[in-house]
Amino acid sequence: MAQDENTTPVVEQLNGPEPTVPEPGPGAAARRRRWVLAVAVGAVLATGGGLGAALLVKSPAQAAAEAAPPAPDVLTAPVEHRVLTSSVVTRGEVVAGQSVDVIPQVSAGEGAARSVITKIQARPGDAVRAGQVLLEVSGRPVFALEGSLPVYRDLRPGSTGDDVRQLQRALRKLGHGTGSDAEGRFGAGTKAALGALYRSLGYDPVSATPEGDGDPVEEARGQVTAAQRALEDAMEAPKPDPKASASAGAGAADDGGDRRKAERRAREDLAAARKKLSAAEAAAGPMLPAAEVVFLQSFPARVDSVSAKVGGEATGTAMKLSAGRLVVQAHVPEYQKDLIRPGSAGEIYSEVTGAAAKGRVASVSDTPVQAGATGGEGQGTQDSTDAGQGVTGWLVEITPDTRLSADLTGQDVRVTVVAASTPGKALVVPVTAISSGADGRTTVTVLEGDGDRRRVEIRTGTAGDGFVAVVPTAGGELAPDEQVITGVSRERTSP
Repeated sequence: MAQDENTTPVVEQLNGPEPTVPEPGPGAAARRRRWVLAVAVGAVLATGGGLGAALLVKSPAQAAAEAAPPAPDVLTAPVEHRVLTSSVVTRGEVVAGQSVDVIPQVSAGEGAARSVITKIQARPGDAVRAGQVLLEVSGRPVFALEGSLPVYRDLRPGSTGDDVRQLQRALRKLGHGTGSDAEGRFGAGTKAALGALYRSLGYDPVSATPEGDGDPVEEARGQVTAAQRALEDAMEAPKPDPKASASAGAGAADDGGDRRKAERRAREDLAAARKKLSAAEAAAGPMLPAAEVVFLQSFPARVDSVSAKVGGEATGTAMKLSAGRLVVQAHVPEYQKDLIRPGSAGEIYSEVTGAAAKGRVASVSDTPVQAGATGGEGQGTQDSTDAGQGVTGWLVEITPDTRLSADLTGQDVRVTVVAASTPGKALVVPVTAISSGADGRTTVTVLEGDGDRRRVEIRTGTAGDGFVAVVPTAGGELAPDEQVITGVSRERTSP
């Protein structure tokens, strides 16, 4: 079949014309080099454009960081204007002002075969009131009275002293008047008051007269009676007859003189007998045995522990009592004791209960003291608490301004004592801002707003909590909120 020369074959229409391969020659190589160079230039331009875009596009944080001023090469802190205190913080224990060991004994003159606990009338934790019987030893009571002087002797009628005065006051507080007795003298009124106290407790008082020695009062009364009768006989003797005396001579005169002498001697014997009776009566009556009383500073007191048992031998401590206001005792090392003085303000805080109270330092010991090592005084032994045994330091006692709850007794608490304080608001700077030069001057360096530095000579005062009170000297000036240099930045000084 004939094909028209203008007709394109179907295959050629579908696949397109077959590419024409140029003939090799010198012009073809040049064109190829120009094409490669154009591609390379385009790649370089594209890369440069991306880099430029990356430099122009920044995050907000990066932009802020680049806009901020460079980090300073020093550290600063502001000058402040405030009250500055220097404090000592330590641990302390809440203890009673008085701790007493009750050591029972048999009362003198009772004739008991042995000392036995026959009754216990107070239990641990009980409150104790004045005039209360605590326990009974061989049938005799041991009771509490108010007083700070420890008992050290039996008080008998006729006794005098401060311990008698203390007894009289305790009796009067319980409603038993001591009559016209002088203060500090155990007279008839004190005897009556003491007898009334024993009767109110349900016991007979101990007699001041020793058993087996008879009754001195009755004996003295008998002597008075005999002296009175002798005087009566002397006065009733017949008087000599004057007429008979004149005729009898000198012998009758002697009879009259003997009668007058007998009467005079009878009167002297009666006066002596009456004086002896007065002394016997003054010495007779109830007495207060030292074994039957415990004096406590104030009431109500507390029973801390009871170790005695009914029927057991009355040996050693039978009961421990505490009385008086609760105080706090702390032991501080030597480097702190010189910072604390009597009268210094303090704060007490219990982490257990959250209770807090203000107080004052009552005393600071002159020598080191071991906790629990202080001694006591016989039956009314007054000792420190056993807690903290083995801790040695200078004993500081803090008295609270208000009464602490009895629940705090024996607790370990935090104690803060103000060692020093500025009288009012003062300029203060951090301790690290102060420097001492070779010239002996103490200074701080102020960093001005424009970066300049200004040295200010100062005088230091109270220090505490990392700050020091300062006063500019030599015409220097220092104001609150000014920045003082406290150190050098590590970032700027690190390699």
